[in-house]
Amino acid sequence: MAKSVDEFNKKRLRSSNITVVISIALVLFLLGLMGLILINAQKYSDYIKEQLVVNAYFDENYDAKDSLKIAKLEEETFKKIQILAPVKRATYISRDMAAKEAKTSMGIDSDALFEENIFPSSVEVALKPEYVDPAKIDEAIKIIGSVPGIVDVKNDSSLMVDVYNNLNRILKWILGFSLLFLILAVVLINNSIRLKIFSKRFIIKTMQLVGAKRRFILKPFIIEAVVLGCIGSFLGLIALFGVWYYFTSEIGSSFVQDNQQYFWLVLLIFGVGILITVLSTIIATWRFLRSSVDDLYYS
Repeated sequence: MAKSVDEFNKKRLRSSNITVVISIALVLFLLGLMGLILINAQKYSDYIKEQLVVNAYFDENYDAKDSLKIAKLEEETFKKIQILAPVKRATYISRDMAAKEAKTSMGIDSDALFEENIFPSSVEVALKPEYVDPAKIDEAIKIIGSVPGIVDVKNDSSLMVDVYNNLNRILKWILGFSLLFLILAVVLINNSIRLKIFSKRFIIKTMQLVGAKRRFILKPFIIEAVVLGCIGSFLGLIALFGVWYYFTSEIGSSFVQDNQQYFWLVLLIFGVGILITVLSTIIATWRFLRSSVDDLYYS
């Protein structure tokens, strides 16, 4: 009879642990998914911002005899622009290249309309994402325009402001959903742990009544919580990266290439899984340690 009771208790304990691990894995999978979406959304937001360029123009009026001197000056100016703080990427566009682009945009194959290269050479500058901010873009343009050799800097500021505001609005929504999933993760994991500890409330109180110290009672529960948190986090990460690998393979894009961000995401998932599990275990166990025997029947 005693043997059958022990077997029943072991099965119930095993079932309880499996339920907790699955709950942790599912919740952390969703949390990690939101983390991956947020990371990639930020990267693509920066990528789009970098496609918004300003054009710095050289002086178009000079004698043909000074062309070599002007070419050297433009080369030096281009190098100076490349190392400016707001500049992410710079591309030099010569007069010939500018004329060719103009013909292409107008659909003209002939040189009949262009007796000479009437377009000035220029530098196409992609700004760093933080300088696309409407509050900093004027500062960036001023810095570029102050470089010797540059006579004019033009940009479509209204387009930049609209794109910047829309991207930031999308990122704020994604961040908001990520925080919501974090709160849900805390609540759901906490509830799973509380149900597990609730099933052991009589064991906890019995250990306390026979003289066991609270630290002694808490220790095995905390160790078990760490183990369950690690297992749940590990399973959640396997599911997360499995689904993400399948998704990126299907669409033919690997998205973010920065492995450091994936590393921090893995640490975050493990940290959240273990921290919430341990804290929930301590709080739930402490509750029954402070309660009376009669309270155990009405908790």
